[in-house]
Amino acid sequence: MASFIDRVVLNVRGGNGGHGCASVHREKFKPLGGPDGGNGGNGGDVILIVDPSVTTLLDFHRAPHRAGGNGKPGGGDHRNGANGASLELLVPDGTVVSTPSGEILADLTGAGTQFVVAAGGRGGLGNASLASTRRKAPGFALLGEGGVERDIIMELKTVADVGLVGFPSAGKSSLIAAMSAARPKIADYPFTTLEPNLGVIQAGETIFTMADVPGLIPGASQGKGLGLEFLRHVERCAALVHVLDCATLESNRDPLRDLDAIEYELEQYGGLQDRPRVVVLNKIDIPEGRDLAEIVLPDLHERGYRTFLVSAVSHEGLRELGFALAEIVRDARKAAVIEAAARPRVIVRPKSVDDSGFTIKVERTGDDSYRYRVIGEKTDRWIRQTDFSNDEAVGYLSDRLARAGIEIELAKAGAVAGSEVLIGEGTNAVVFDWQPTIGELHQGPRGTDQRLYDMSRPNADERLEMHRKRQWGTGEEETISESLELSDDDETEVIDFSTGVLDGDE
Repeated sequence: MASFIDRVVLNVRGGNGGHGCASVHREKFKPLGGPDGGNGGNGGDVILIVDPSVTTLLDFHRAPHRAGGNGKPGGGDHRNGANGASLELLVPDGTVVSTPSGEILADLTGAGTQFVVAAGGRGGLGNASLASTRRKAPGFALLGEGGVERDIIMELKTVADVGLVGFPSAGKSSLIAAMSAARPKIADYPFTTLEPNLGVIQAGETIFTMADVPGLIPGASQGKGLGLEFLRHVERCAALVHVLDCATLESNRDPLRDLDAIEYELEQYGGLQDRPRVVVLNKIDIPEGRDLAEIVLPDLHERGYRTFLVSAVSHEGLRELGFALAEIVRDARKAAVIEAAARPRVIVRPKSVDDSGFTIKVERTGDDSYRYRVIGEKTDRWIRQTDFSNDEAVGYLSDRLARAGIEIELAKAGAVAGSEVLIGEGTNAVVFDWQPTIGELHQGPRGTDQRLYDMSRPNADERLEMHRKRQWGTGEEETISESLELSDDDETEVIDFSTGVLDGDE
């Protein structure tokens, strides 16, 4: 199995929040001492942290599912649940985090940089926290929210100052081994280098890093060979060094053709046009290689390339090359400082978690029928926190929605009693048949409640009917006999409820 992985798809999930507890305090001589249900614990986050000692994404390739710890539920006697443990994932310096659709979430550079990639869910409130002057003893608690779950793509883009590009077996690995303490694999066959190698080089007082990128061939930008997988590693480089093989044995290749082919692939990949180029004519320790280098040198100067004749074996020309690259790196670093100072300050104002904003979307369901969808982060969170098996919890949700002004906005959008109302997006939306709780919204002047002007009262027959339903039925209208027979051993008496006397009495 490969030991170097620079791109993985990872499924991350924050821990679920614990449910709140609905409990009533009980002790001797005080059976109903008030609500004492504790809150649920928050779920743990999934956090990415840059660690310079990590150089590959191999661990995430082997275990592509990661989750934070779940929060514990609350308990009675005001005991809050424990928070779930956050999961810290160590990633290499230069890791780019994006969504499957291509949206970049974070570019992690610099030791210790952190990014919360999946937040844990909030714990639900217990009934002790929900108690108020209007609701002194809530018989319900809020549910904990689920943690954020999503798929992310992590790509490693090597953080290096100089990138070596060229055909396979051009001598890139030998060059970085000769100029630094790096010891990459070196062999006499194509594609010896299967992963980027980093080397640290010191030229005078300047220290910079050099990356050896696996060899490129024509078609690399379209996925041919290994180029497409590793071209991303030169995106952060301040300069690109073309390593050209002057001693190749292939008859259809020469340094100028190799340079044109690699430049074409870099152009097709995109985003590298502004990087300074340096050309290295390698393997001049071979007589034929030196002769060919001297032949193509005037053409490279005519094209404007800064060119060096070097040998990774005899170390000829390496000192001059190192100081030239150090000068380019110093200039790039100074330019970066000036650019950062001139960059306008970005003021980030994150949206409040308790943002009350929501929108009403009217959706046509038929020729003359409509439904109304409520979309908002806060309303979605209220739905997730509600236990719909508890009538009191549903009533609490209704109060929250009314206080947020949703009923007024629904009326403005054209909703009437009985209209279909959805809260949330997609198939997970909760569906209600809307019954307004703030009076006749379309009648009376603004700021009035039509119920205040309703003076009708039930008459005696209606009150008797309601009494019979409460005493004899379960809320549904039932037929109650107008007479009741009382059995005795010797005789049967009939009580007539309409007259209130026994049969046979005057």
